[in-house]
Amino acid sequence: MTPTPRKKIVIAHSVRPDAPQHEVHTNKALARWLAQILGCKFGGNYDPEKHRGRDLYFLPTQTIVGAAHAEQLGINGPDDLWGGFVEHDFICTKAISHGLRSHLARAPSGWSPLFSERVRNVVLDGLSVFALADARPAAEHLLYAGPIRIKPIHACAGRGQEVIKSLDAFDEILARPDAEKLFGDGVVLEQDLSKVVTHSVGQSFIGGKVLSYCGEQYLTKDGQGEDVYGGSNLLVVQGGYEALLALDLPDDVRLAIEQAQVFDSAADEAYPRFFASRRNYDIAQGLDSSGNPRSGVLEQSWRMGGASSAEVAALQSFVNDPGMRAIRVSSVETYIDQALPADAIEVYRGPAENSEFLLKYVTVKSYDG
Repeated sequence: MTPTPRKKIVIAHSVRPDAPQHEVHTNKALARWLAQILGCKFGGNYDPEKHRGRDLYFLPTQTIVGAAHAEQLGINGPDDLWGGFVEHDFICTKAISHGLRSHLARAPSGWSPLFSERVRNVVLDGLSVFALADARPAAEHLLYAGPIRIKPIHACAGRGQEVIKSLDAFDEILARPDAEKLFGDGVVLEQDLSKVVTHSVGQSFIGGKVLSYCGEQYLTKDGQGEDVYGGSNLLVVQGGYEALLALDLPDDVRLAIEQAQVFDSAADEAYPRFFASRRNYDIAQGLDSSGNPRSGVLEQSWRMGGASSAEVAALQSFVNDPGMRAIRVSSVETYIDQALPADAIEVYRGPAENSEFLLKYVTVKSYDG
């Protein structure tokens, strides 16, 4: 990666027109912080008229989908944004983690069977479904080995997921009025694990630096009592994965990093026009229905995500102290109105999409604690 030119104007870009307020404000706060770190001007929210002809560096809320959209924004490669680009919408969802039930199953335009072949040994057992007619055969195939989890591919933060333990229970879902739309939009059917720990592994290429990290994420309850993303604790190093693996890490963390690397390389190979300067992967480790340990990549995030604020805080720390080897950073999301902890950096405080209140903040600690 080449350094982000100082002449670039850092722009917040809320891709979804109906994006919730907390997403828009978080995006703007991180873009402003990023501009300060990079020594660039902050240009506010993207305005096609105001910013026409300017040299821009984008922080989009979503992965940029489609060549036309990227061309419209002036995004030609990973040095033009902190995020990612894909040709087709499904590529930036959890759908690519698994293959189809058979070659006769419906697949979206641009689907690459090569990807699921490359990642078969680093993901959990599962299948992707894009048509109601393909749903029951896929579920029947997977349920022989134990309970499965239904995961709509466009849902975020764990919302909309259900655990199914029998074909009868799955048939009840197929009988729902919205079943055709649900499966037509894309659904992942994946083995369900118990006692799960979710690891976050990834890299950011930004400002001439490469940051690599590992850590764990955890859940919290939103205002409706649903379990959703609650934050990430990350260990971040300057350099590639080899610098991260040079640290004293537990075996389960090393496995998660190695699986993320396979998944990451497969994306570059199977979808050659894809590019990303933020590459985040969630890896679940737990027990299958027989009590055997399993580990597998769940999905990717090539966009601003829950851990992005922690990554920006790490970047700030490395810019302040270029000789620093590693640092621990945490992003926190809580739906309880409370005072900010000492030394925390507030990212957002206000209403949320499904709750009256949401607080997002970051904390930073030295590598040795």
